[in-house]
Amino acid sequence: MSTTLAPEARPPAQVPPPSSPELGHLLTVVVGVVTVAALYLAREVLIPITLAILLSFVLAPVVGLLRRWRVPRVPAVLLSVLLALGVILLIGSIIGVQIAGLARDAPRYQSAVQEKVETAQETVFGRIRDFSRRLSNEAEPPPPAAQGEAQGPAAPATPALPGLSGDDRRPVPVEIRPGESSAVELARKIVSPVLGPLETTFIVFIVAVFILLQQADLRDRLIRLFGSSDLHRTTEALDDAGRRLSKYFLAQLMLNSSFGVLVAIGLFVIGVPSPIVWGILAALFRFVPYVGSILAAAMPLVLAAATEPGWSMVIWTAALFLVTESVMGQVVEPMVYGHSTGLSPVSVVVAAIFWTWLWGPIGLILATPLTLCLVVLGRHVERLEFLDVMLGDRPALTPVENFYQRILAGDTDEALSQAETLLQERSLTSYYDEVALKGLRLAANDAERGVLPPERLGRIKNAVGGLVNDLSEVPDGDPPPKAHKAEPDAMPAGRTADEKAVPIQPAPSVVLPPLAERAGNWGAETPVLCLAGRGPLDEAASAMLAQLLTKHGLGARVVPHEASSREQVGRLDAAGVAMVCVSYLDISGSPAHLRYLLRRLRQHMPGVPLLVGLWPEGEAVLSDASLAKAVGADYYTSSLHAAVTACLKAAASGAQDPGEAKAAMEKKPLPG
Repeated sequence: MSTTLAPEARPPAQVPPPSSPELGHLLTVVVGVVTVAALYLAREVLIPITLAILLSFVLAPVVGLLRRWRVPRVPAVLLSVLLALGVILLIGSIIGVQIAGLARDAPRYQSAVQEKVETAQETVFGRIRDFSRRLSNEAEPPPPAAQGEAQGPAAPATPALPGLSGDDRRPVPVEIRPGESSAVELARKIVSPVLGPLETTFIVFIVAVFILLQQADLRDRLIRLFGSSDLHRTTEALDDAGRRLSKYFLAQLMLNSSFGVLVAIGLFVIGVPSPIVWGILAALFRFVPYVGSILAAAMPLVLAAATEPGWSMVIWTAALFLVTESVMGQVVEPMVYGHSTGLSPVSVVVAAIFWTWLWGPIGLILATPLTLCLVVLGRHVERLEFLDVMLGDRPALTPVENFYQRILAGDTDEALSQAETLLQERSLTSYYDEVALKGLRLAANDAERGVLPPERLGRIKNAVGGLVNDLSEVPDGDPPPKAHKAEPDAMPAGRTADEKAVPIQPAPSVVLPPLAERAGNWGAETPVLCLAGRGPLDEAASAMLAQLLTKHGLGARVVPHEASSREQVGRLDAAGVAMVCVSYLDISGSPAHLRYLLRRLRQHMPGVPLLVGLWPEGEAVLSDASLAKAVGADYYTSSLHAAVTACLKAAASGAQDPGEAKAAMEKKPLPG
């Protein structure tokens, strides 16, 4: 491999023109429109199938438990389905009996509610009228008009019908009686309302049985559709998604059932009629987050207002739902499956509106489970990743992208807020290496392509400088270990985007001797000279390195790149310098200028070790030994952690020249 270091002429960077919409994007829009239309037009068929799929997710853990008890698959599936059918029939019969009792007393409840509403209206509007009269000093209303004046004109006499005397001029009442209903019509009136739900229930359970029996075959077919090129990864993804969804739905069913039981018991104690019905409806409506409990509490509140003349029962009912929902949502659910369902709050509301529009009330109940299934598919199937981005609760931008976006906007406060959040679980060195430096690399790449004007680069530089200055009081040490709970299997969401994008590395652990015991220039106030490269953002990286060195007891000062130019390098203050650290975010493809810079530094400060931090990943100097030797640095690092460690080891050993420093460190630090 050639090591010629002459500068190369490169064409100016150009920004590619915006591309026109591709056919694939238009096809995606068409497929989306066709899918929504199919969901709406085929809802009579899709609703039972969807209910069957969700029921199979709920029953899958039960089937697995029976299989572990050595029950064959077919009997295990049938037993699970019969158990679910028995529970549904029991709930349906209870609801029917309770609704019949409410229907008998409906007129009384209606009149009581109407009377209470009228009383409230009279009270409110009466106070408003009194208040307005006091403001306008309105006089008392005039006495009512005389009775004769109040009466209207006399009604015209009813014309006499021909052939009738005066006494016989009365309207003749006519009564229309329906004919006798036949037994067939009577049976049709009774059976018709029940036939539809029974048919749907039958289809749901038949499809659920076949899904549970053919679970492995269906999994293989999905693998064939979505990931036959990577069987191992796709199989693990589908198994993991199915297991998590099953346990999550089962846990959610148990929690919502417990919520319904608590509501029913509370309403029974309060005295609200038919508490079992409202407990069942509360359990069903709670599948809809945020608004489900409000919908479930509406009818019990109205019924409480109709049952008692006063307002105490209404207040107790509202308090019951408020306390129960708070305890379940803020205490019980986080203990069972984490603080989040994996869905963003906006997506939950939008999904509830969307599925209600498509499938009516049943769509409102199925909105969250269906959306959760789509999010899990998006996290495991690459083609459907947009579903996770649109509907999931994970950040759309990685911490590095978020950092770059904040400094690009010059918003130092938002970048500082993100840094404080990440620093709760990692050291300052780790944050600088894994977030700040990588964000600066994105900015350096954009600057190299010519898409960042000088004023925007100045704004980025000022924002990063302000961030580094705000973090000057943060110690660079590993945070105390926290007792993080392992992620429950019932939680469908995996690790967050922050955890995936930001590896956690420990802080440098080299301990320096006291300042008075350090040899040579290492005992000076600022023995490390952090020199910025020629890039517009290299000085920001040098400021981070100098701050980390200072936090570990090794004084450092930052020098701009202009101080090392041919005209200015002679005036560079080299007093008390024990090591020079040069920072480069981008060496622009050719290290010739770096070689000349190091040559000038050696001529001005002979015998001082030179460390070069090349922060861009994949630089040839880091992997090519002959090229690294030709450039002429003593150490090469690709992370601030390695640079700080190299300086601390050299200072701890008291090495005064590159040979002694290398011997003290035993080997040259590896990149990163």
